Amino acid sequence: MKEDRRARINRLKWHCRRALLELDLVFDRFWERYEDSLDEQGEAALESLLELEDHDLWALVNGRETADDQRQAAMIERLREVSPTANF
Repeated sequence: MKEDRRARINRLKWHCRRALLELDLVFDRFWERYEDSLDEQGEAALESLLELEDHDLWALVNGRETADDQRQAAMIERLREVSPTANF
């Protein structure tokens, strides 16, 4: 079971590699802080956010846009906590 979780986390980390430097920095810090505490619900929320284009995702992280989905909104709050450049 641990290997399955490790494989999911590694896949999510791979998908967190973005073209926008700001998002890369946010995700690097996110994984440093939350990797061990990320649950299945968090994984699902993160996975749905990773389907967005970089600029749309960054607009959510820096507060220019808001998420309608509560799970996504909770994940965005986590991303904001570690964001070095988000304007809140």
